[in-house]
Amino acid sequence: MVSMTQPPSLNEMIDALIKTFNVAHAQDSDAHLAQALVYNAGRLAWRMREQGLSVDYKTSISDVVTDADRAAERFVAGVITASRPEDGILGEEGAAAHSTSGRTWVIDPVDGTYNFTSGSDYWCSALALVAGEDVILGAVHRPAMGYTWFGGHGFPTSRDGQDVAPLGDVPIEKVCLATYLHPSSLQDPAIHATWQKVASQFATVRMLGAGSVDLASVAEGTWGAWMQHSVADWDWFPGKALVEAAGGSAIKVNSGGVEWSLAGNKQVVKQMEELLRG
Repeated sequence: MVSMTQPPSLNEMIDALIKTFNVAHAQDSDAHLAQALVYNAGRLAWRMREQGLSVDYKTSISDVVTDADRAAERFVAGVITASRPEDGILGEEGAAAHSTSGRTWVIDPVDGTYNFTSGSDYWCSALALVAGEDVILGAVHRPAMGYTWFGGHGFPTSRDGQDVAPLGDVPIEKVCLATYLHPSSLQDPAIHATWQKVASQFATVRMLGAGSVDLASVAEGTWGAWMQHSVADWDWFPGKALVEAAGGSAIKVNSGGVEWSLAGNKQVVKQMEELLRG
């Protein structure tokens, strides 16, 4: 007899994964939970990409969202709702919950989605725990490399459990700037001029399209600094936690009519700030 049972939907499979994960991680600390969540969210998105993606467009042809983004966010938000019901949730793809604890988990299920949909390996899953503007911890997983970065209050930044070298002062002219500027910003004279004023002082510049990977790479010393304007919380808080826990600085400065996020060693961030305020 042929079974008439319908195969489970994607949401049903994600909900089953949430239940299984919560059983296995019921006693996890915030630190362990964050790292396990970004790892599993990243692996979920990776597997879904291998099977083919459904892609939608948000604000432009380069601002995309996939069924993998939504599934990974559903997974992370579902785990947090069950395991930390008093905490709030803020997700890039719309997951939201009010906080009664004063703490909020900020989720970027796939950071660098354009790269992700294009077949590039330069993307990640990212997560931060914040209390107001205080970033308690951040975790970033880059599936293609198998790397998981983690850092926060009381936790020096590490990659795969090994502490990264603390960020020492290096001047702007000796380091690489990781950055991003949308083509529309290149056409805005004030934004373009402000960005160029700072970027031109660096030894070299890279635009790779995944802010949390950039920031994790700044925290471990691969890139020297990072700069981008109008950055959403989910693109900023995970990497901010990593850079600060590595001994660096991560601040925001208004200039050229927009708010710039800056990160790097303390010397280079001070130089960037002075250029923006000058």
